Amino acid sequence: MNGPELAITIRPETPGDEATIHRLTEAAFRNMPFSEGDEHHVIDRLRRDGDLTLSLVAEDAERIVGHIAFSPVRISDGARDWYGLGPVSVWPELHHRGVGGALIRRGIADLRARGARGIVLLGSNEYYPRFGFRHEPQLTCHGPPPEYFQCLLLEGDLPRGEVSYPPAFR
Repeated sequence: MNGPELAITIRPETPGDEATIHRLTEAAFRNMPFSEGDEHHVIDRLRRDGDLTLSLVAEDAERIVGHIAFSPVRISDGARDWYGLGPVSVWPELHHRGVGGALIRRGIADLRARGARGIVLLGSNEYYPRFGFRHEPQLTCHGPPPEYFQCLLLEGDLPRGEVSYPPAFR
């Protein structure tokens, strides 16, 4: 961490948060080498399409400082109740202060409480394993390098097949 952990509260997105989430996500991914630069539009499309299953914001004493989105995914073997994590965004000046990790842990807990069976993501294979995510060759996603596609089994057996994200990601 670069600096002390930031004191935050986490809550579900509420009406009126949309513009801040859009600006935050755009800023968070603006200079990321792996970004396609449209993550803020992905969240807008997920919301518009009814595919934003879980949207959480982190707030400090003054403002929204982070956001995480979860959306339903399809698995070719017919497995149900699986979700995709992402994007997760934190204002660039607040990176490495514990905000992203807190959002991820809360999102996992909330989805587990809703009966989710698992979560997939495309991301750093150095960062996400600390939350229990790992690459499983029996779950695939067309496009990205396989080692960056990871999953977290919450309940039941690990499915086998190709994962498809909602249309907002295309």
